[in-house]
Amino acid sequence: MAFIASVRAKSLNDSTTVITIKYKWLTQNPFRSMYFACQSMAAEMSTGLLVMNHTYDSSPAISMLIVKNSAVYTKKAIGKITFTCYDGNHIAQLITQTKTTGEGITTDLKAIGVDESGETVAEFIFTWSLKAKSK
Repeated sequence: MAFIASVRAKSLNDSTTVITIKYKWLTQNPFRSMYFACQSMAAEMSTGLLVMNHTYDSSPAISMLIVKNSAVYTKKAIGKITFTCYDGNHIAQLITQTKTTGEGITTDLKAIGVDESGETVAEFIFTWSLKAKSK
């Protein structure tokens, strides 16, 4: 669905992920703005790819699961929307913590969506559960 909706990863590094989605016929709602589920898909990808980047090939493996999400929409989303998550350093610390303690951790990761003019259209908070798997 992300591919069909034109969700694209623009950049990924240890601290930040940038995801874009375009307003088009497939992503619009009846009010001529981007459907909230399409925005959520792109926003979740910005946080999820960052978590996956820090857990890839981890020993022990890390389980990850969204346990809650919330959003605030501040402006009609039209055009190209860019979602960015800046929480990579925080994620790295939590991965180390769960590997050390073996305990599960929940954390809130924020994805900020801006339009082509740089104005914020939405902010999403995804609560992720992370836990090192037992060997």
